[in-house]
Amino acid sequence: MTRLTKPFVSFRSVFAAVMLLPALSAVAFAQQPEATPAVTAPTQQPSERNANGVFTAEQIAESVIFIYGNGGGRIVLDQIRKTTLERGRIETTKPDGGVDRATFQRWVIRGENSMKDRVRYELDLPDARYSMVSKDEKIYGIFNDSTFSPREDATIAFQNQTFRGIDALLRYKENESTIEVREKEKVMGVGFHTLEVTDKQGRKTRFYVSEKSFRIMMLDYTDGGSKYKRKFYDYRVAQGTLVPYRTVLWVDDKQTEEMFFGTYTFGQRVDESLFPDA
Repeated sequence: MTRLTKPFVSFRSVFAAVMLLPALSAVAFAQQPEATPAVTAPTQQPSERNANGVFTAEQIAESVIFIYGNGGGRIVLDQIRKTTLERGRIETTKPDGGVDRATFQRWVIRGENSMKDRVRYELDLPDARYSMVSKDEKIYGIFNDSTFSPREDATIAFQNQTFRGIDALLRYKENESTIEVREKEKVMGVGFHTLEVTDKQGRKTRFYVSEKSFRIMMLDYTDGGSKYKRKFYDYRVAQGTLVPYRTVLWVDDKQTEEMFFGTYTFGQRVDESLFPDA
């Protein structure tokens, strides 16, 4: 692995800004999800309240997983999401008010837990293409087929896509994370269960789960002294699993990112060459 020298510093800075800061609209390459093989779904239903009339952390988490598997839960998620390809467009708002626009692709080969996943996030800017890759629990960048060591802030932002995203709750058991119920909250009259997920690295993320639908509608966390909040919109079923097609990110109460996902494709072969050795 090589570090980028002076001529590439500005490119790295742009990439780090795009990875860290915000994004806004995106409507991309709409295509119909491809058919997937039938799977055997469990017959369980979202959990009933315990003897005290309150859901436990595990009951809430397992009910969420049941719903995201479209009634099939963890079994369906594991069978369908062996690989993932996401495509969309992203706009990020910089501190000076300017906007960076890009399209993105994200490939995932699912491992036994999130740490073992192979992930490639590729960003196409108007004048350049960058990728961030996680493989064998190492993170590196790719520019013009050359690998480089990304800045720390870009690395953290890339990790947060996984470890501070929906999968942090959906795969809490595989990741050996702890979960705790917090006080219920109401936002604009909508009631939420709140769950705090703490992973093995000590990262804490709070999830806001709709009392009515058991969908994750929002999450928040603190990182580097800043408060992050992400909301999820436009849920649809793609290949038998539930996914949001729009997300919005706030940092310290300022909207910094909005993403629209045009395509989710699960279960298809992902080329191993996308994950070269660093």
